[in-house]
Amino acid sequence: MNEKEKLLLTLIEGNPFMSQQELAEKSGMSRSAVAGYISNLIKEGRILGRAYVLPGKKGVMCIGGANIDRKLQLHDEFLPETSNPAVSSQASGGVARNIAENLGRIGLQSCLLTVVGDDTEGSWLLNQTRNFVDVSASVSLFKHTTGTYSAILNKQGEMMFALADMELNESVDIGFIEKRWGTIASSEMVLLDTNFPADVLSYIIKRCQSEGIPLTVVPVSAPKVKKLPPSLEGVTWFICNKGEAEAYLGMTIDTEGDYFKAAKIITQKGAERVVITRGDKGLVYYRVYKEASAILPPEVKVIDVTGAGDALVAGIIYGYLKGSDTEGACRIGITCSSLTLQSAHTVSPSLTKGKLQQYFSLYY
Repeated sequence: MNEKEKLLLTLIEGNPFMSQQELAEKSGMSRSAVAGYISNLIKEGRILGRAYVLPGKKGVMCIGGANIDRKLQLHDEFLPETSNPAVSSQASGGVARNIAENLGRIGLQSCLLTVVGDDTEGSWLLNQTRNFVDVSASVSLFKHTTGTYSAILNKQGEMMFALADMELNESVDIGFIEKRWGTIASSEMVLLDTNFPADVLSYIIKRCQSEGIPLTVVPVSAPKVKKLPPSLEGVTWFICNKGEAEAYLGMTIDTEGDYFKAAKIITQKGAERVVITRGDKGLVYYRVYKEASAILPPEVKVIDVTGAGDALVAGIIYGYLKGSDTEGACRIGITCSSLTLQSAHTVSPSLTKGKLQQYFSLYY
């Protein structure tokens, strides 16, 4: 959006019924020029036509991966170089998709911008997701295969290793995002995972910064965190785990002091609030205003760790948009995560707004 379009939007906000002739007189432009800019603003979704209705900010736009999750959990201890008995399951997955569904389940409007293949898996994935999420911005790509994520869990439900086929996401370019920016800009917050190419991530971060759109960044994995630019200016929340923080900063985190040091460095790169998770030891957070603390999680029976981090992010976003301070938002996130740990599902079907309120009161 250029300066003249910004000026016209400001004038329209002051009087949505202003004619194009009046807009021309007040802006110092010709009437034909105003008409052209108005047409562009309508196409971008920044205004909704006569009498120039401005779209209200609503919900969270989740941008990033959606894929088929396949999990195999061992019955006993893993034995190399032989067949190991296991139980398998398949579910909807993808970091941005999971966060969007968690948000929908706890009562916050969410929209998913992702790509899937034009195959049976892609159709199934979007159909499963639309029960809780607006998927109208998502796209099925012709002659592409839907992404898959396969995790091997030990008998305790902890991930041993995982394999991801996400080549589909490399087809997303800046033009793809530009065409959908009107929908993105109408959100209260943008959630961005790092499944798309590096230049796309940088573009979204810079544009959110320039337009004042709150932005949460979730790195997805240690290899993919390296796609992020050195500057995180414009990032409201940066939420990662230990391995992702180490990979992004090129440092080793051993002690609690190291966690706070790493979080502080990330704020110095531009992020306003940083959360680094520590598994069963909870998380640490650090704000650019030098507010920092560690929060321990409640003791729960862990059935499956898959998806707990995505639930944490959804809870933090929910708390933040509902007016909680940094610590309060993190406690809400931990509550969502704890409920998910007690479920065999990547996104817990028992997670609701009522359940969140009930267990938050129990835990904190």
